[in-house]
Amino acid sequence: MTTFSRSLTVERPGSHRLTEGPLPEPGPGEVRVRVAAAGICMSDREVYDGHRDPAYVRYPVVPGHEWSGTVDALGEGVDPALLGRRTVAEGFRACGRCERCRYGETSLCTAGYDETGFTRPGAFADHLVVPARLLHPLADDADLRAAALLEPAAVVAAAVRAGAPEPGERIAVLGAGTLGLLAVQLLAAVSPAELTVIDPREARAAQALDFGAGEARTPKESEEVRGHYDLVVETAGAPSTAADACLLARRGGRVVLTGMFTPGAVGIDPVHLSLSQLTVRSVFGAPSAAWSYAVRSFTAGLLDPAPLITHEFPLERFADAVALVGSGDPETGKVLLRP
Repeated sequence: MTTFSRSLTVERPGSHRLTEGPLPEPGPGEVRVRVAAAGICMSDREVYDGHRDPAYVRYPVVPGHEWSGTVDALGEGVDPALLGRRTVAEGFRACGRCERCRYGETSLCTAGYDETGFTRPGAFADHLVVPARLLHPLADDADLRAAALLEPAAVVAAAVRAGAPEPGERIAVLGAGTLGLLAVQLLAAVSPAELTVIDPREARAAQALDFGAGEARTPKESEEVRGHYDLVVETAGAPSTAADACLLARRGGRVVLTGMFTPGAVGIDPVHLSLSQLTVRSVFGAPSAAWSYAVRSFTAGLLDPAPLITHEFPLERFADAVALVGSGDPETGKVLLRP
């Protein structure tokens, strides 16, 4: 029986080490999970490079907020039926007591930011400990490799829920990265009349067509269909995409902003916003209901993140793995660490 566990710690920006120590023990209400796979996203790259807002990271930290695994130990008071279950878990350590939490908006908890992989030890490790209340158990035969992408899928699910798509609507997805391609899958399940993906990368656009989009356009080509869509889901977080998304929506249409924008992004024209009577929503993380939506879609076969995975590395090759993320290589999709 294993009596030790490894973890990848980012001590400070640009500095990491792989260490081995005793197995972490779950406390009351907690479980220990044996990690099967953990995804690396741009926010992890920002943590490593030191570009993440200091309010949203606490060094030293074991990153890893996109993950899947199997429960292998229970703390006091935890349901024994969870032992051995394949699972994912919410990242935000919401208090469950504040007004926002009780309203169901757990990603907006007012008790202060606290998230697995940023302020708490994450899944770039053999094991991690999380509160049992945050688990979303999976089917016994769930593909844990694919399930590692259920965290970004939950964010996309939050956007889809906010956009409230209806059958027969004209929908555009702006951006064909991980979030955009997952959005295409979830939106295709709604049976839209049109589902267009907009991205300058030919390979990503082609993958979007495989995932259920009916049409792919470059940003330049999308200028021809401004004012056309009932719903626009923006996922790119590029400097101009918030403004572009609003231009794509019809008068009285809906826009959901999912990308994480940086200072200097182009603002939304307030004149266009008011004259077009647009409804604009934004998404930060994923509340519990969005996690449930994503897991149900995954279990039902409506969501298959596996084709997005292009690279897998052991923990020992973290430096190689994180270098690929954000490198601009068009052949790089989702990168996984496999303990």
